[in-house]
Amino acid sequence: MAKPLTPTDLDALARRTLGHYDAVAESFRAATWEHDVAQNYAAFLGALEGSPPFAILDLGCGPGRDLTFFAAQGHEVVGLDGAEAFVRMARTTGCEVLHQDFLRLALPRGRFDGIFANASLFHVPEQELPRVLRELRDALATRGVLFCSNPHGHDHEGFQGERYGAYLTADTWSAHVTAAGFTLVTQYYRPAGKPRSEQPWLATVWRRTPG
Repeated sequence: MAKPLTPTDLDALARRTLGHYDAVAESFRAATWEHDVAQNYAAFLGALEGSPPFAILDLGCGPGRDLTFFAAQGHEVVGLDGAEAFVRMARTTGCEVLHQDFLRLALPRGRFDGIFANASLFHVPEQELPRVLRELRDALATRGVLFCSNPHGHDHEGFQGERYGAYLTADTWSAHVTAAGFTLVTQYYRPAGKPRSEQPWLATVWRRTPG
């Protein structure tokens, strides 16, 4: 069993990962802005209940691609990222953007109808996931929706280059989110139409369990 990460370890891995994103912010934006994530948008928005516009938190908003999309649909969208360069970029969309580390979230309770975490939560070490997921649950309104898309793996974690990631199996990921107070709505692997061996992304849609 891996040795637990200390607070010093957690601070160090967060700084290193965020430092990487700060250093490559411009090239990251250029490489990802045109990615087709329509399947993820549809899965997330299709699970939201009630009448739009919805209050949405884009967790790990990066340069602001998804903020731009949700705002164009008329939703009240707030971004959040830990990388200072991404926060500056995302704020040019005109949306509110919070500068917060995933390991030090400070979110209002019951504020959001949905949280869109596209390619972001895998940066949270597995030992911290229970706490972080509960904080996200608390930030959702009753029956609010959490969307996550993460690269999956065989329950291993560590640095790949300068970025820390936890690459969990579908069963391990589902156990964590369920234990945090969510019920699975749907899941699928991406990109669509490929053999499983060529689908590195697991997308899951969750509803906050009442109570």
